Parts: sequence; C-alpha cells; structure tokens
Amino acid sequence: MHSHSHDNDSSTRIGWAFFLNVGFTIIEFIGGVLTNSTAIMADAVHDLGDSLSIGLAWVLAKLGKKPASSSFSYGYKRLSLLGSLINGIVLIAGSSWVLYQSLPRLFNPEMPVTEGMLALSIFGIAVNGFAAFKLSKGKTLNEKVLNWHLLEDVLGWVAVLIVSIVLMFVEWPILDPLLAIGFTMFILVNVVRNVGSTLKLFLQGVPDKDLAEKIAAKLGNISAIKNFHHLHLWSLDGESHVLTVHLELAVGFSLEDQRNLKRRLSEALAEFDLSHTTVEFELEEEPCRDEMTHSDEHVEAQS
Repeated sequence: MHSHSHDNDSSTRIGWAFFLNVGFTIIEFIGGVLTNSTAIMADAVHDLGDSLSIGLAWVLAKLGKKPASSSFSYGYKRLSLLGSLINGIVLIAGSSWVLYQSLPRLFNPEMPVTEGMLALSIFGIAVNGFAAFKLSKGKTLNEKVLNWHLLEDVLGWVAVLIVSIVLMFVEWPILDPLLAIGFTMFILVNVVRNVGSTLKLFLQGVPDKDLAEKIAAKLGNISAIKNFHHLHLWSLDGESHVLTVHLELAVGFSLEDQRNLKRRLSEALAEFDLSHTTVEFELEEEPCRDEMTHSDEHVEAQS
C-alpha cells in the first residue's frame, strides 16, 4: 500500500513538472526571439528537451507500475530506467546544440533587450524553482535526473538575471553567449555522470557496493552457513534491488534445520528491503549446479 502511494506521488510530481515546463517553454521561445538573447534561446532549447524528457518519464513511470507478466516476469520497473537514460541523452544533445549556436556569437556579439531578459529571468526562476522543489521530494532515479534538468534551468535563469542587470549599466554583449556556454558546460558534466550511473544499472552492475558488502557480512555471521558463492546484487530501476546467492550448508542439515535457516535469512535480509531474493541451498559435498553447467560448457568447447 505504501509503495502504491509512493508511485502515485512520483507520477503526480512528474506530471506537475511536465505541464509547467511545456507552458513555460512556449513563452521562452517567444521571449528569446523578442529579446535577441542566445542565453534565453539556450534555456528555451533546454526546456524543450526537458519537456519531452519529462513527458516521456511520466509515461514510462505509469507503464512501470504494470504488474509482472509471463513476458516480463520482474515487472516493468526497468522502463523508468530507460526514461532516465533517454532524458540524459536528450539533455546532452540539447546542450551540444546550444554550444553550436553560442560559440559563433562570441566573435560577433549582439546586444539583447535587457528589460525583457530581466522580466523573463524572474519568471523563469519562479516556474523552474517551483517544479524543481516538487521533484526534489522524489527518490526515484528518474526524478533525480529530471530534477537536474530543472535545477539547470534555475541556475540558468539566475545567471540570466545577473547578466541582464549588468547589461543595463554596461554594454558588454559578449556576456550573453558566455553565459549560455558557461552553464551548459556545467550541466553537461553532471548529466554525463548521471547517464554513466544509469548505464551501469542497465548493464546489471552492482547498484551499491556498501550494500553488497553489508549483505555478505550478514550472511557470513549466520553459523549454519559454511560458505556462500554466486552472490549477485543488481537493480531493476535504481531502488528495487534483486539478490541471488548460493549457500553451502554445514554438516547433517535436516528439513527442520532448513526451515529455521530460511526464517533466519528472512530476518537477516529484511533490513535491506530487497524486491526479489533467490537463495539456493547446497548440502554437504553437493556440487554447485551452476559450476557444473559452466564446466560442461568448457568441456564441450574444448572437444
């Protein structure tokens, strides 16, 4: 029940951010043309990318709540991860376009309409700030990436505000493209880092090394377990983790002992809030099935 309301909250927050962004993007493009400002056009392009990304994230977050099926036995949570990856790629593409537009203006700067810049920047800080505040309460990787989109725009508008005030007193039109390039580079670094962590989850990398070590330590502290191997920890979407492990049991384990061990395992692993856990018991001197399979494959390959 708690998870269902958490998902609804996430969807509502993303929906809010989407409608705010779409409405504001239209105003920005008009404002960018009227004020002749590359910094505002840069923000408009980013907001357009953000709107597309947030819309996609919203749809994928809704689809991600569908129950598991025979085709997708783990459910559809990884769709949210796909949304996160696409968001990052859209932002990288948008940032590259802004750099392409802004760099020539360094050599041929034009004075923007400063009063229009000032008015739009105040409005921009208010709209993007509210949307970022809404999403900052989110815990999903999707919301974190989207929050970067919005924080980028808040930073951009703060910079536009400062530059518009400066330009009212001194005629330094080169500040406009410099601003567009500066905040675009800052955001690119952070988004590339986010895309890297999303790709790691896609490739089924360990989502949290500390968590994996804590789980291994917990298993190591259970006296009935002689040894363990094939411990795999990966994540569906950055917060729903999956654990599989083979446990070698001590000598003379009865069915009753196995039932007790299962109960102890449930208690030991409860604190980690894992979405799926698969544990295989291996009795004394019983060979590991996975290693037998790999050994058979190796023999076949050699023959």
